Formats: sequence, structure tokens, C-alpha cells
Amino acid sequence: MSYRDLRDWISALESAGELKRIRTAVDPILEVTEIADRTSKAGRKGSLPNLTPGGPALLFENLTGHPGSRLLINQFGSERRMKMGLGVDALDDIAERIRELLNMKSPEGFMGKLKMLPMLADMGKLFPKTVPTGPCKEVIKRTGFSLLDFPILKCWPQDGGRFITLPCVITRDPRSGKRNVGMYRMQVYDERTTGMHWQRQKVAAEHYRERLRMGAAQAAAGARGAAVDIMARSSGGSMLAEGNRPGGKMEVAVAIGTDPALTFSAIVPAPPEVEEFIIAGFLRQQPVELVKCETVDLEVPANAEIVLEGYVQLDELRPEGPFGDHTGFYTLQDDYPVFHITCITHRKDPIYATTIVGKPPMEDGWMGKAVERIFLPMMRLTIPEIVDVNLPVEGIFHNLMLVSIRKSYPGQARKVMHAIWSLGQAMFTKCIVVVDEDVNVQDIAEVTLKALNHIDPERDIQFTLGPIDSLDHASRLPNYGSKMGIDATRKWSTEGFQRPWPDEITMDPAVKAIVDKKWKNLGID
Repeated sequence: MSYRDLRDWISALESAGELKRIRTAVDPILEVTEIADRTSKAGRKGSLPNLTPGGPALLFENLTGHPGSRLLINQFGSERRMKMGLGVDALDDIAERIRELLNMKSPEGFMGKLKMLPMLADMGKLFPKTVPTGPCKEVIKRTGFSLLDFPILKCWPQDGGRFITLPCVITRDPRSGKRNVGMYRMQVYDERTTGMHWQRQKVAAEHYRERLRMGAAQAAAGARGAAVDIMARSSGGSMLAEGNRPGGKMEVAVAIGTDPALTFSAIVPAPPEVEEFIIAGFLRQQPVELVKCETVDLEVPANAEIVLEGYVQLDELRPEGPFGDHTGFYTLQDDYPVFHITCITHRKDPIYATTIVGKPPMEDGWMGKAVERIFLPMMRLTIPEIVDVNLPVEGIFHNLMLVSIRKSYPGQARKVMHAIWSLGQAMFTKCIVVVDEDVNVQDIAEVTLKALNHIDPERDIQFTLGPIDSLDHASRLPNYGSKMGIDATRKWSTEGFQRPWPDEITMDPAVKAIVDKKWKNLGID
């Protein structure tokens, strides 16, 4: 099942018993975070044991200082809701669809091509389509607007201010024209400006750098010949648009409160050449409807609750943070671009969608687990010997990856480590543990037992230097540090291991069958 918009999704959550309406007065300054944090940790030892793991989605309807406003949080905060949001019975169902897509072979002969036409036609139906207008245009504010009208959270006590935490930030590649939808936190500075937390390895940050390069190239060209510049001006404009010149602007749009598939698509580590609107269409099995913005040349989801339009000034940076992050620690203050809002459009009585991050488990952990399952086929496309992977929630995505492989030659575990470090956002993985295919990487206890039994630390642990996540506060330098790989596979003689490798302790199957038949009579349980 797919959902047309956030309201359709909220109705489905309520019908399924997955939503709790909060009518008690609650302050978006810290109080919402404390309530959501306790809820998201439901089911853990000593924390709301009567709730299912992750607790329900919460719809706050009485927010201090924001009469009439509504706020949705923890919408993805359980495995069941993650599957509901993506319209599947199991997250691996989407992985299977991706696998089938990747396994499509070039058709042979005329009949083979004919058989592929229906599949290609179905894929074409999933591409985004532009419509004349949509619910996000019910209210259009070019003047007199304020971000402070929305119940934006201050999440943690030492945060630098209020933060927009679940935005779909839309930018365009200045060279290819392809759109990108990413999720980057936005610190609210005042009624019309925010920070734009574009970590340097993110796609939007590359769009920003490309604008700067193009502006620098134009400035250099201008310095080489004033006559060229004069000719360009006399023909009706400069050689490049204003947004590409030094000190120019980069247009940005932000959608808040979209359907679950589109919101989720903003966090997936897709290749830069694949638009997230297409990924959302693939996940929801119907195209995303887009409308043109009012003040910038970008398209936004027609059914979004709130849309912020504006620009980033290319020569402007401002301190952003601190921010209580998913690492469980505060990300310290640093300089980031500034987003200037030129227009706000929204639905009547908009619902503000948000999330919080902090010490796991939290809502983002379930989203990360979905990314892990869905993109396993993409990893296997490059590293076919991978059997399974696990990113434990306590490893906060980038600190630990457990990998099982089908080992067929010496040194293969080390090859896999380096291959993972070459894959997009996986390059940030601080620790990789590689085990044999018979180890269930989803069972942390089994991995711990097997890995620690199988390694000789000096022989099997290797270190390398490279890019590190910007949120890593322990690295020797910002964005640069060391990573560790552990080869916990069985060692072969061709890897220099000459001792016999012992068998694992297992009971004789015949004895197990005999005891199975006697078990009830034993009275043990």
C-alpha cells in the first residue's frame, strides 16, 4: 500500500493502532524530545515495558506557544511502521524487487524485446510528474512569514537553538540539472534564515562546491579579458547566471511533511545520478507529483505540508550548532552555509513532521535498518561474495558493520573491507568485522563468540586512513582519521596458518531428536 500524503499516512497509522494523539499541553522546547525519547526506547530494560518496541507514533495537538498546531514524531519508530510506510510485509521484499531490477538482462531477439515492453512501461510510470498545483499551495506567503510560527523543536539542552530535523532539502546539480533530495538538519537563526548542515561528503554540498567552482572559473575568465565580459553584458546578460558568479546564490527548496516513502528516500545513499523522486516512486509504486515553486526554479512535492523556498548565498558561512546528534554526543559548533527564505507555502492547518536523534535506540535506528536491508543487493552488485550485513543500532550506522562472506581465496576478507570503504557513504565505516558465511551477523552474540575466537589480534586486525564522518568527535582531524578492519574468518594454510582448525561443538542430530521426544516429560518447562 502507498500513501498519497502525510495525512493519508497518519490515518493508516491510527487505524492500525500505531498512533497516539497527545492532547496534554507540551512545550516543543525540550519537552517533546523527552516524551519522544522515552517512547522510542519502549521495550528496553527499565523503559516503558508495556509498550511494543519503539512505542507508537505521536501526534501532539496542544503545543505550548503554538495554538492550533500539530506535530508528528516517531512515525518510523518501529519495524512494523517502517514496513507499513514502505508498503511491504518484510523489508527484504524491497530488496528482492531491487535484485530483480538489477538482474534484468538485455533482451535477445525481437520477441525478447517485446516481452520487456510492459516492464519498461511500468518503470516509466514511476517517474515524477509535474502538476499545475497541489495542497502545498493552499496558503502562499511571500511576505509577513515567520519560521517561528511552526512548532520547531529545541531537542537537547545544549543545542544552539531550534532545529528542523526531518526536511527534504531539494537542490539541483548546476551542470547536469539533476535534482537531489537530501535530509540535512537546519538550525533556525531567526524568522527567515537557517543554517544548512551540508556535510562535505553529501550531494548537496557537492552542488554548492560546483557552484563555487563555476563562479571562480568565470571570475578567472573575466580577469583574462574585460572585452569578453563587455560583449556578454551587451548581449543581454553575463555568461553564467547570477547564481553561478562569485558571491551569487544557489537556489534551494525544502519540503516538510511528505508521504513516508518520499521522506525515507531523502536518507537513502543513492548514486548521485539517480533522483530521489524516482526512488520514492519505485518504493511507493506510483509517481511523485511535483509543483513549481513560487520564487525559485525548483519543483517540490505537491502534497507536502510545508514548503520553504529560498537560496544559499555562496560567500556566506555562519556558526551552526551545537546539536545533540545520533552519536549520543553533541556535534560541536562549526561554520555552514546560510539558507535565506524568500517564500513559505503550506497546507491549511499544516502538520509539522519532525524527529529527534540521540542515544540509540531511537526512530532513526529503524530507518537505518531499512536502508541496510534495501541496499544489500546494491552492495552485492559490487561485492558479490557478501552474504549478509548488519549495522547494529548501537554502532550508530557508521561505527560498526558486521559482514558475512562466502570465502573462496586467501585474503578475501581484507579485499571486502577495502571494497566497502570505497562505496559511497560506507566509506565512513569506522570498524568492519568480516566473518564466514555460516555466521549469522544478525545475532550479535554469535558474532562476538565466533569473531573473538577466530582472531589473532596482531595478525587479523588492520588499520587504514581515510575520510571519517563529520560527526566523529574522536578522529585525529575533522573528517579524516583511521578505520579498522577485522578478519574473523577461518584462516587457511594459504594464508600462512599451519595449525589444525578445530571443529565447532555441536550435538549429534539423532540425540537431539531423541531428547525432543522426551522433553515434555522432563518437566523442565
